[in-house]
Amino acid sequence: MENELIRQYRSFLKDSIRKGIDFSQTDQHRGIAPPPIEKPYPKDAKRIALLQYGQFRDLGKFDLRSAIMNRESRRSYRAEPMTLEELSFLLWATQGIRQKLDSGHALRTVPSAGCRHALETYLCVLNILGLDQGMYRYLPVEHQLLFEFAEEGLKRKIVRGVLGQPYPGEAAVTFIWTAIPYRMEWRYGIAAHKVIAIDAGHVCQNLYLACEAIGAGTCAIAAYDQEGMDELLRIDGQDESTIYLASVGKKR
Repeated sequence: MENELIRQYRSFLKDSIRKGIDFSQTDQHRGIAPPPIEKPYPKDAKRIALLQYGQFRDLGKFDLRSAIMNRESRRSYRAEPMTLEELSFLLWATQGIRQKLDSGHALRTVPSAGCRHALETYLCVLNILGLDQGMYRYLPVEHQLLFEFAEEGLKRKIVRGVLGQPYPGEAAVTFIWTAIPYRMEWRYGIAAHKVIAIDAGHVCQNLYLACEAIGAGTCAIAAYDQEGMDELLRIDGQDESTIYLASVGKKR
């Protein structure tokens, strides 16, 4: 029984599902407008400007070959806070927009199947200079941070959300990526979900290399309490759900 279940789950790794899809029936081919690039937000919400690409000064000038060679998962961080400049660079490196094509498409610093970019980036901020502790969301179109909410006991709750792994509680910030499946389903129907997972890998690898470039460390987290994390982010778990996390801090 267990082996049969394993074989069933292996099918997610395959692209066989594409052979049975009538792509003429997807919302894209039916002429329905694509979903927006980013989630909407109240216009009176608190937003924080981030440094633009040309303002990063000496950040990210570490040799790429060295960054690849030295890349590793780092679970131990110094108590020193990270700067807003460093956070701006990491957000640009992982989901920054290079060119907006239209209301539903943009070229970013990472690849995405069909240019659909189904991910949103939330930040559990614990130790960033100039930012209050709390939950934030990255607005890639504006290159700004949206303050979502403050949460009592946030350090304890983020650790509980990753099943007791302690390092997000010691990190300056934890990146939490969610998936909005319809952004990809609009084009690919039921073939959407595997490529959303692939896209998450692209984003996190850029975070690893960008962290190495600025003397920070990161550790990807794929084991978490699904319902607990969705509840912590105050998302519905259906049309949007947590898919991946990574803690970030000054490396020891």
